Amino acid sequence: MKEFRVAEREAGLWAAARALFHRRYTVARAVDGIGFTIERGERVGFLGRNGAGKTTTLKMLAGLLHPTSGLVEVAGFSPQKRAPLFLGKVTLVLGQKQQLLWDLPPADTFELNRAIYDLGDADYRRTLDELMELLQLGGLVRRPTRQLSLGERMKCELVAALLHRPEVLFLDEPTIGLDVPTQIALRAFIRVYNERYGATVLLTSHYMADVAALCPRVILIDKGKLTFDGALEALVHRVRPNKRIVVRRAGRPEEILDLPHDGLAQAVARILAAGDVDDLVVEDPPLEEVMRDLLSS
Repeated sequence: MKEFRVAEREAGLWAAARALFHRRYTVARAVDGIGFTIERGERVGFLGRNGAGKTTTLKMLAGLLHPTSGLVEVAGFSPQKRAPLFLGKVTLVLGQKQQLLWDLPPADTFELNRAIYDLGDADYRRTLDELMELLQLGGLVRRPTRQLSLGERMKCELVAALLHRPEVLFLDEPTIGLDVPTQIALRAFIRVYNERYGATVLLTSHYMADVAALCPRVILIDKGKLTFDGALEALVHRVRPNKRIVVRRAGRPEEILDLPHDGLAQAVARILAAGDVDDLVVEDPPLEEVMRDLLSS
């Protein structure tokens, strides 16, 4: 559980003056007793609406925040103690914050992280070359960070965060604001890193394409409480139990039908028997629609 003490006051000059001598506080509970276990090498989506407690949870798992109560354990360590061995096993990437130095090239940040993590020259160069090749960075790492595009900066952020080859990746909105080709490239990179090194990935994202591409399992929280933990397919089926049939006929608008599983075969046979079908697709409802229904309820 994580609670914050928040100051409150009324609007106006008198209220501001009074607050200098006597402040009122309320307690805001950001995370309310959630519990889950993630096995080594899993890729898990951590979902919820804005303010649900996702980033607070990631910061507790990474050791940046201390829980108000309860037990947090990552890779056999208590994160809040911030033991050097623990810090060498994890990384936290926040899509809306950066560690790159604005007026210096990313290569300088890489060298700084090499010193922070006390990486040997050979290991550092081998890892750096591998990450740069996977992300196709080339010579741009020698340009000032301020001259890079958002997508290029995000790729460099990942390199900086992974130079010490962490076993656990906490990724908070890593593709936010990126164009579609860069999103696809970063998803592919995260998958390759996970499979190559057996790294555990806990990912938050409002882009459902990230979740669909990377996360067989999802954890859903709402108002700091855990509301679902299981396979992504199971979550889709719980929210939208019907299958979707998309029918395309020449010269006619696309037809979309939502039907229960037990009536699917008969419906498809009936549509095909009617003839004049150019294309027919049976699919699950789009994940964006599923999450919209779920988070708006």
